[in-house]
Amino acid sequence: MINKVEICGVNTSKLKVLKESEKLELLKRVRENKDEDARAQLVNGNLRLVLSVVQKFTNRGENLDDLFQVGCIGLIKSIDNFDTEHNVRFSTYAVPMILGEIRRYLRDNNSIRVSRSLRDTAYKAMQVKEKLVGENMKEPTIDAIAKEMEIPKSEVVMALEAIVEPVSLYEPAYSDGGDTIFVMDQVGDKTGDKDWLDELSLKEAINNLCEREKRILSLRFFVGKTQVEVAKEVGISQAQVSRLEKSALSRIKKQI
Repeated sequence: MINKVEICGVNTSKLKVLKESEKLELLKRVRENKDEDARAQLVNGNLRLVLSVVQKFTNRGENLDDLFQVGCIGLIKSIDNFDTEHNVRFSTYAVPMILGEIRRYLRDNNSIRVSRSLRDTAYKAMQVKEKLVGENMKEPTIDAIAKEMEIPKSEVVMALEAIVEPVSLYEPAYSDGGDTIFVMDQVGDKTGDKDWLDELSLKEAINNLCEREKRILSLRFFVGKTQVEVAKEVGISQAQVSRLEKSALSRIKKQI
């Protein structure tokens, strides 16, 4: 798929792929001489890297052209901030930066509203995270981010969780040979088989009741009305409601 995709008017099958030695040489030229030509070559030579990250978001209904352009911004930031002195591959540093830029874009366009102060805290935390990644070439802990920001760890966690975009239960989590596993397939069910079988038995038992008994149980246990209130609504005495209720519950218990 990567070799055949045309995105933002770019035929990705014709994109040049740089060797690691070529990337390092161009990165040195960018860092030491502010060489714009070298910078442009780096961008063009790593567009497939952006595309590979964008593919992770193909099933979210987002415009891939938009995500590709946003990913390119992350790539440019990676080029401008990468330190050639560290013994690490450029792609190892660039992928989290590209991914972070796309996620930031998705959060900004999220329909769920988050308070401005919480959003500002989250963005500052993300900036600090990027800074620490650039300095240490590894993902910082929440403790390290909180320490750098001089705020409690709980505030960092709350802010970052508040801007995480919702994930669809039908979003593919894994695919192998055409057999796709969705997020929904990996969500645990605390009830277990016995509980849902009991629920089916209960529904069947209720369906066997007469319409008056169904209505009385619905008013009593789903609407929350008293026997006196039910009696007035159904048009019978409170004693009759009590008798019908007990009889219906007794038959349900026997069936399940």
